[in-house]
Amino acid sequence: MNIKIKHIIAFTVLSLTFLSIVYGQDKKEFSSSKLMGNRFLTFNTIIRVNQIEVSRNRNVGEDERSQHTPERVIAMRKAVAESFPNGKMTWAFSWLALKDTSANYRAIRTLVVGYHKKYGDEITFIPGAYFANAYNTTEQVNKDLHDALNIITNMVGNGYRPLSIVAGFMSAKNQQYLAEKENIHVCQGNIWSQFSIDNQDGDGAVSYPFYPSKEHFCKPAQGKADFIDCVNLDGWSVDFLAGRRAGFAGGFNSRMGVGPIETLGKYGHDTGLKEMMHTTAINFDKGFELNGFGWVTNCWELSLPYDFAYLKDWLSTIKQRWPDVKLITQGEFGLTWRKHYKSNSFNYRFVERGSGIGGSDADKEIRWFMNKDFRLALLNDWKTSDDVKVIDFTDYKVKAHEPAEMTRKWSLLGEINQKQTRLQDKPVPLDSLSVNARELIGLHFPYLFKQR
Repeated sequence: MNIKIKHIIAFTVLSLTFLSIVYGQDKKEFSSSKLMGNRFLTFNTIIRVNQIEVSRNRNVGEDERSQHTPERVIAMRKAVAESFPNGKMTWAFSWLALKDTSANYRAIRTLVVGYHKKYGDEITFIPGAYFANAYNTTEQVNKDLHDALNIITNMVGNGYRPLSIVAGFMSAKNQQYLAEKENIHVCQGNIWSQFSIDNQDGDGAVSYPFYPSKEHFCKPAQGKADFIDCVNLDGWSVDFLAGRRAGFAGGFNSRMGVGPIETLGKYGHDTGLKEMMHTTAINFDKGFELNGFGWVTNCWELSLPYDFAYLKDWLSTIKQRWPDVKLITQGEFGLTWRKHYKSNSFNYRFVERGSGIGGSDADKEIRWFMNKDFRLALLNDWKTSDDVKVIDFTDYKVKAHEPAEMTRKWSLLGEINQKQTRLQDKPVPLDSLSVNARELIGLHFPYLFKQR
């Protein structure tokens, strides 16, 4: 390890001590186990060597070694600490990032272990760089999980085990393996609404936590027979109006929300931050009111070419607007949800009026209803409240199955899907749904029909 990197690590240790004094940081674990009445923020980052490490020995992306430096690690953690003095974050290492013996990666691993000890940050693994099941068999993913978890335990010491896995997408069988064999009960296992973008599709899930079915990772378990005891989490909070689009349809980005690529990278600081806060507010204002708790999650890859001052601005603005927000690790949040919900008894609701940025149409209002039986989305012009149309109805009681082969196509498309990629996906009035669909919706939300 060269002298410069040694000095960086030594300086960081002193800085962490200073931050502990200045910001009142301590080593206490997150003490609150109460879900309801709280707003939660989870912030993850990915440390890798190659942009898309599809397997242990195969890459299809760009080499990112030059973007992964101890200096960037320090700058990111400093931005988080200065915004949320008692906050924790989650660091996910790829296979190559765990194994790389260069001075930079050895220094990065040392720094992150220090952050775990000082702040309580979570250190975990990301298999296959988001798309493990598109490029690997179920058995290989399980082996990668097992071996990487052992490497992390040895790296951190004291028998450490992460509380969760970051995966992008993770099949039901692999999440079942995590719960039953590795005793890990939280997985960032779906990227809500992703379709026709990046290297894998996975639309069809619930945007807030749920227990997945053994049939499909996007489907909430219906009962004990198909229940997987692994809380399935979304990867990025997105703008629901933008998310209803397929990929880049209409010249927009369907992934726009709190992610920096689609906001800061596309629109610059001021407009980008406005959209990030708009998406945050969907969950922390009306979403909090409707659901009894709020959750926003973001994954900001270390390699992204954005100044971490922008990250600090977003986090600081959140802290100012909602002082009660708790920034905790992904695993802690998942287990907090798991303690409250023993089964899929949730009944989530969301309402959004567009920001006017990108695909977030200023004249549109979207309402989402999500429970273990179905998900339903209604779209209309909010100024007139006329012409309400169903743009998504996915019946989770219908039998589902995951692909038997390695493919990008892992979506669970229902009777009508928001992406409108099939002829049957044309938006329709609520009364035009099938009798079975209307009866199922009426069991949970009878007022939707009384209002008509």
